[in-house]
Amino acid sequence: MERFTLNQKEWQRYQVITLLLEGRCNTQEAATTIGISERQTIRLKKKVQNQGVKGVIHGNQRRNTGRGLSEEVKDQISALAQHKYRGFNDTHLWEKLTEVEGFLLSRETLRKILREKSLPPARKRRPPKHRRRRPPRPQEGMLIQVDGSPHDWLEGRGHWLCLVGAIDDATGRVLWARFFPAETSEAYMHLIRGIITRYGIPLAFYSDRHSIFYVTRKEWTLEEELAGRQQPTQVGQVLERLGIELILANSPQAKGRVERLWNTFQDRLVSELRLAGVETLEEANRVLERFLEDYNRRFCHPALEPQSAFRKVPRGLDIDRAISFTYQATVGNDNTVRVKGRVFDIPPGQNRCSYARAKVMVHRLLNEEWRIYYQDRLLLRIPPGEDASKAVYGEKRESPIDKRKVCLASKPLSPKG
Repeated sequence: MERFTLNQKEWQRYQVITLLLEGRCNTQEAATTIGISERQTIRLKKKVQNQGVKGVIHGNQRRNTGRGLSEEVKDQISALAQHKYRGFNDTHLWEKLTEVEGFLLSRETLRKILREKSLPPARKRRPPKHRRRRPPRPQEGMLIQVDGSPHDWLEGRGHWLCLVGAIDDATGRVLWARFFPAETSEAYMHLIRGIITRYGIPLAFYSDRHSIFYVTRKEWTLEEELAGRQQPTQVGQVLERLGIELILANSPQAKGRVERLWNTFQDRLVSELRLAGVETLEEANRVLERFLEDYNRRFCHPALEPQSAFRKVPRGLDIDRAISFTYQATVGNDNTVRVKGRVFDIPPGQNRCSYARAKVMVHRLLNEEWRIYYQDRLLLRIPPGEDASKAVYGEKRESPIDKRKVCLASKPLSPKG
């Protein structure tokens, strides 16, 4: 027995023509109900009398239009989706097929082909939930959301990596991102340096309550009780020196923009890394650099206000010193300083022959250079990769890092790339 599938329109026509055949309505009433002319209604009545339910089905249904894709082309697309572009979502796959492979088809046509070939979507979409979203900031640089995403980015071809990045709240632009072996304070210092050297100093950072940003210990030291606050983390000290406000989120949903960014990257970027056959950290960062340009071109949008809130870096600010690991230490009676398992000899100065019991500030720069300051005087500098015996001595007076000067920096910068 032959079976037919009718849509809503065909089913309505069949019911009205059945009433017409049974004499329960006339031709004019049937034509008005269906929305066609009386002449066409008479033709439709004869077809139903001769063919039954098949008479209401359009004759071109399931007939090849001659403009559709051939089965050979559909098989090529199916093979690419299962092998070369395995794991790509439908939209990402459509972009590759049209821009790289040269196919001419629409996004919806691709979806139909994949479903016909029993290829389900790469990601299952959850039904939307009602949430009250925080409106984005009106200007670029007012709020930067930062986070890290540890993930099997290489899908077993190499070690797990952590992608550390920052997204502008106003434009959705990914300002900076890089792969690291783990989510560390040094990684976020590289992030801060990358942003301010390219765009300027933003007003605020928005992060989770990771111990890199937030002091998790409950006990206060005597110095902290006297100061009335806990000593910030290393990253927190860098932000204070640059005059950047740190806002801590109370839940992952609060920083939803960067969380959604990781969802997109774990879909699209993982596929791009697989396509390039990436196996190492260095290769992953090279692919990431090209990926960010394409991502910002596709998904970045203008801010509500054209002005930029990024501030210029104050003249005379030593960025290397400002973005560094800082330790306060006391010089021993033998004029040595012990920090992080290293011992530094402090030479006699021009104004004093001994620095015993003096409080000094020790800085470890991102390039592994060490510097020791006493009252903003540079006492000792050890270049990267050198031991303390090759230290550079001197008492050059340097300008102190004044947070107020950073906060009151000159006019905001215009938006950059």
